[in-house]
Amino acid sequence: MKSIFEENAYNEIKNRLENLSENANANWGKMSVEQMLEHCTKPIELALGESEIKKPNWLKRSLFKLISPSLYNDKPWKQGLPTAKEYIITNNPNFNAQKEKLRTKIEQMRQSKDFFEPNREHPYFGTFTAEQWGKSAYKHLDHHFRQFGV
Repeated sequence: MKSIFEENAYNEIKNRLENLSENANANWGKMSVEQMLEHCTKPIELALGESEIKKPNWLKRSLFKLISPSLYNDKPWKQGLPTAKEYIITNNPNFNAQKEKLRTKIEQMRQSKDFFEPNREHPYFGTFTAEQWGKSAYKHLDHHFRQFGV
C-alpha cells in the first residue's frame, strides 16, 4: 500500500486533487464533490491532533481493532461502507475553499511524519505506526478520489 509519506504517492494524490472538478459526479454514494472534500479533510485533522471524536465503548473498540488492518492493507475498500457520524457532511461547502483546505492538510500531514513516530493512537482503531497512518491516509483519499473519477 502506498503512503502519503512517500514522495511518489504524495505527488500522485496532489495531482489527482488538482484534477478534481467542481462538476465531478460520484460514481457511487450520496456525497457531493464538495462534501467529499470536507469529509476527507476531517480524518487528517484528527490524525494531526486538531480535532477529536468520541471513543467507542470497549466492545466496539475491540471490534474496530480487529478490522484496523483494512485501513492500511492493499485491498481496496468496498463502495458504500458506513461512515463515522462525525464525518458525515450534510451542508454544502464551497468547492474551492474545501479543495484548498484539503490540499493544505495533505501537505501538513506529509511534512509531519515525525509527529506519528514511533506511534500514535487512533480513537477507534488503536495504536498506529507512522507507516500505518500514512497508508491509511493514502487509502482513504484514493477511495474517495476514485469515487469521483480522479
